[in-house]
Parts: sequence; structure tokens; C-alpha cells
Amino acid sequence: MTAIDYHNIITIEQGKRSGKPCIRGLRITVDDILDCFASGMSEQEILEDYDYLTQDDIRACFAYAADRERHSRVISR
Repeated sequence: MTAIDYHNIITIEQGKRSGKPCIRGLRITVDDILDCFASGMSEQEILEDYDYLTQDDIRACFAYAADRERHSRVISR
């Protein structure tokens, strides 16, 4: 399984959405898409609600989140 290269899809701009990672410079964040899935929406429902997004945009959100998770550290108390 090959992960999508999210580097050309996920963008971070200091003045947009408080510097959160967004999709293709739009005002929709990775968090927004992950929250949609967490609330039970399907990929098809998300694509219908956000008709300017593509399947690759959604996959890029997951690839970005997975990459961030791989590079995060847990500090126990």
C-alpha cells in the first residue's frame, strides 16, 4: 500500500485558519475533515458536502495525520 504524497495538497499559511494545515490553500482544515469522519460521515457524504474536494484531498488528510502521529512523542508523567 502506497501512501499519497500530501505535501502538494496540505498547505500551512500563517494567516489562514491560524496556521492550521489546510487543503490546497482553501479554508478547510485537516481537522475539519477528520472531525467529519469522527462524527460518522462517509467519504461520499463529505465529497457531496464539500464539492470542491477530491478523494485525493481526503486521502492527503489521512496521510498527513498518520505522518504527524508517527512523529509525535508521548511524555508520561
